[in-house]
Amino acid sequence: MLPIAARAQTAPATARAWSDTSLSSDARAALVVKAMTLDEKIAMLHGTFGSSVRKANPADKRVGAGHVPGVPRLGITDLYETDASLGIANGGSMRPGDVATALPSSLATAASFDPAIAYAGGAMIGAEARAKGFNVLLAGGVNLTRDPWNGRNFEYLGEDVLLSGVLAGESIRGVQSNGIVSTIKHLALNAQESGRYVLDARMPEAALRESDLLAFQIAIERGRPGSVMCGYNKVNGDWDCENDHLLNQVLKRDWGFKGWVMSDWGAVHSTAKAANAGLDQQSGQELDKAIYFGAPLKAAVEAGTVSRARLDDMVARILRTMFAHGVIDTPSPVVPQPIDYAAHGLIAQKAAEAGIVLLKNDRDLLPAARTAKRIVVIGGHADVGVLSGGGSSQVAAVAGTPIRLPMPNGPANLGFIKVTYHGSSPLAAIKARVPDAVVTYLDGKDVAAAADAARAADLVFVFATQWRTEAIDLATLALPDGQDALIETVAAANPRTAVVLETGGAVLMPWLSKVGAVIEAWYPGERGGEAIARVLFGEVDATGRLPLTFPASDRQMPRPDIPGLDKVNEAAARQASKPPTVGATTIDISGGVESFPVDYVEGADAGYRWYSRTEAKPLFPFGYGLSYTRFAYSDLTVTGGIAPRVSFTVTNGGRRAGSDAPQVYASVAGADGVSVQRLVGFERVTLRSGESRRVSVSLDLRLLARYDVTKPGWRIPPGAVPIMVGHNVETPTLNGMLDRLPHRVK
Repeated sequence: MLPIAARAQTAPATARAWSDTSLSSDARAALVVKAMTLDEKIAMLHGTFGSSVRKANPADKRVGAGHVPGVPRLGITDLYETDASLGIANGGSMRPGDVATALPSSLATAASFDPAIAYAGGAMIGAEARAKGFNVLLAGGVNLTRDPWNGRNFEYLGEDVLLSGVLAGESIRGVQSNGIVSTIKHLALNAQESGRYVLDARMPEAALRESDLLAFQIAIERGRPGSVMCGYNKVNGDWDCENDHLLNQVLKRDWGFKGWVMSDWGAVHSTAKAANAGLDQQSGQELDKAIYFGAPLKAAVEAGTVSRARLDDMVARILRTMFAHGVIDTPSPVVPQPIDYAAHGLIAQKAAEAGIVLLKNDRDLLPAARTAKRIVVIGGHADVGVLSGGGSSQVAAVAGTPIRLPMPNGPANLGFIKVTYHGSSPLAAIKARVPDAVVTYLDGKDVAAAADAARAADLVFVFATQWRTEAIDLATLALPDGQDALIETVAAANPRTAVVLETGGAVLMPWLSKVGAVIEAWYPGERGGEAIARVLFGEVDATGRLPLTFPASDRQMPRPDIPGLDKVNEAAARQASKPPTVGATTIDISGGVESFPVDYVEGADAGYRWYSRTEAKPLFPFGYGLSYTRFAYSDLTVTGGIAPRVSFTVTNGGRRAGSDAPQVYASVAGADGVSVQRLVGFERVTLRSGESRRVSVSLDLRLLARYDVTKPGWRIPPGAVPIMVGHNVETPTLNGMLDRLPHRVK
């Protein structure tokens, strides 16, 4: 790729002006649009899978999730797009032998309650994306985890609006610090995988504005992503990617979003309707039934059903974003650049350590004593690695892939999804910390043998796994493959049993009262084995806090049964003996599933708010997590007005250093008058033994308000608002009242 000055010299005089970096990104984009032909504009508005890059130039290494041509005549670079939020994906080994740093799951990042962790992870992934030649990262997942059984929950940041919005925004900001574009996805209500291509998610506008859309809004304000990816599903009757209300009215008008809207791969259903509704670019066109934004879009423009002004706006949004993020001025390298994988691995390890949650610790079983002479490690393939989630976020890790199994009962067109373990052995990391102990590993398949080995041990670690993936939801939150029975039997043989969970979300724990300790390690990434061992042996404090509620049973949830699953199963049965429907250039990804509604009866009260509203007692509440030390809160000060603030003192009263995540909640009444807690602030603090620190948290007024669709806008009901500071949503430690609030929120 020529430097910008050289490329500008090859362009006509009308286009050379855009090389003037003193001009605004919008002005530069307008100059380029003015110089483009109709065909050049159309070409920028639809893209293929990245494999098209290899077909055009077999030596090109920038093969990823997507490719959109630029305008060589004007010096505008192509868009080279790659998945995803947990590391640079290499689905289907598109780049043979290429590896990347694998972060822990987004839920682990969310469990850190630490914006700095989110930023560092984003910056690391963005750096690797750029070094590999990509300039668009399909990251920024901010869909709320409304249903604990959602197969893709591990890619998201939990059930809370504020936590998800802040951490997603910081991750996006980190990605884009590398001079590339990050998306934010999937707008909106893309909250389940079963029938995701056809379902109609239904929720009143006020509730949607107060929950999922507010999480997106906070993330967009904080991270300034260059692109928004619209989802597969419908929202209130209209497809996400042709939803005028979501794209034109909310995103572009109300929020003032200046970037471009790209479709998810296979989420486009029309030409003029989608374009006029706010979709700017068709992605992965092979998965759609037609190349809607190719020749049909050109014909629509020529016929006037899509105006020339709208066409120019579509192109200008892409170009101004490319200018704003340096994609054109400082293009990503054509030849892959060196990457400091060792340094990046430490970033992944730190994120994993910060997100591991200590759920139970009877009689201080943990940190594990290094004086133990006999330790038994059971299950979870802990001898070779740690589990990762499946789908477009899957990373071929630097640490290697000791286990890679086919997706069980998966759709034929998603054969690239594998059950994959990263090569970071917890067993090896445990052995390294107790060199004088006898450490024995059993795979757990023989339950009696595992119990016999445990009986004579000083300490037992049982590793339990639950795999999740894009495209499939969980039938149950119970651990699969008899692991519950294994844990129960082992714990009966030796109560000094600690369970390490590697899961993509909440699980049931019928054995909880029998074991001595439980930690939730999520999918801990490519340095997960080391991170787990460091927490188990107390080299670092257990500091994670749950970013989503763990229910006590499958029936506590708003939707105990997966909506539309019967239709999905019927369609799967019909398709079982048939190959994927393949046309000349397209693949049918719907699988023949008929559309069905999903009613979000909880509205804005997702997750812990639902449990509060229904007075259900979960297994573990949102924000929960133990520590190896003790933290106390005192001296609460609440300041109202147009810039409300809550201040208090955090003291480490234990005998060792540690980190805490104090949480501020407000009790806000919904439209029906029922008050539930809302997280309105949090801050992660690290303190030495005996150290105190004053924490001051500013509050976003929208979190104290309700959205009024008649005005429209945010309105705070009259009266004082109860404020609580606690270790989690169910344990108030400090209480106060917030008053003198404005009625209207700008």
